[in-house]
Amino acid sequence: MLRISSTVASALPLALAAALAFSQDATAQNLLTATKVAQPPKLEALTADPAWAKAPELKVQVSGGANFDKGSTTVALRAVYTSDTIYLLVRYADPTQSVRRSPFVKQADGTWQKLKDPQDEGGDNNKYYEDKFALLWNINNSIKGFDSLGCFALCHAGEPGKPFGNKYTQSEGELGDIWHLKSIRTGYIGQADDQYVDHTRFDKDKAPEAGRKSDPKTGGGYDDIKLVNGKPEFMNKDAKAANKGGMYYLRAEDKVPFDDSKFVAGDEVASIIVSKFTGDRGDIDAAIGYKDGYWTAVLSRKLVTGSKYDVQFSDLGAEYQFGFAAFDNAQVRHAFQQGPIKLKFEK
Repeated sequence: MLRISSTVASALPLALAAALAFSQDATAQNLLTATKVAQPPKLEALTADPAWAKAPELKVQVSGGANFDKGSTTVALRAVYTSDTIYLLVRYADPTQSVRRSPFVKQADGTWQKLKDPQDEGGDNNKYYEDKFALLWNINNSIKGFDSLGCFALCHAGEPGKPFGNKYTQSEGELGDIWHLKSIRTGYIGQADDQYVDHTRFDKDKAPEAGRKSDPKTGGGYDDIKLVNGKPEFMNKDAKAANKGGMYYLRAEDKVPFDDSKFVAGDEVASIIVSKFTGDRGDIDAAIGYKDGYWTAVLSRKLVTGSKYDVQFSDLGAEYQFGFAAFDNAQVRHAFQQGPIKLKFEK
């Protein structure tokens, strides 16, 4: 943690000294303060929007993640809010922009195959996946142990069924709200996936994801593209291979029947079709950008949604606990932080 001598501090402008003192204290407490703004930030402007200059930054170290430099990165967070909406700015270093989420590849004999991580032990793709991050909110402070352990209160490693464990709460009534920004499946079309976690235990047939579930939706979402007669069912209307200027995701509105004659051996095409969620699962808007080794994202959501699966920021005098995880081209092996982050609203 940064320490400043009294001599140096006295020479600093008062505003800067106060800001540094706040930064030290906030870092020690993992405290993120949301500043009220008259004008909401434009999501697509990312860090360039002037609203973020008014918000103090919190830096959080996350570690233990596959593919990150030494398994670690530092996440910079800022928060602002208006009368009805909260906005979060997220920025962290990632050495690679990972977009090749298990594409189909045309083989020399004309057949198509999906790229797979040869070391995938089952739901553990760390080679042909996507970059993503997730926030997990402690709804109504219901999750026992979250105030000291953070997300570790829900992680259960070494259990049968999954090589890297399951996520669930201990008891009925304990709920967590997950804001899951998946770059290929949701981020580039302007959303984070709104999910939740409850006390459900793993069952390979009835509950393969254990307690991790998705909020209800009325439409939209993402789905795998199927192979029909050995060829992908759909392609992008521009007929560009993903590895030749195309995209590794197919927007639903851009799909057309697949035309194999447009591609040669070695061409890659998307294996995932995407569209915006509607309903409860589509509550979180987002914008993302990758540049110079950094991911930047802005998330926004109504302070109060009314859904039992969402954290409700209805009391601006309360503190709200959450955890943060970053995934570098990893399905499950994410970098994590120790303990919870606390969000408070500046009046």
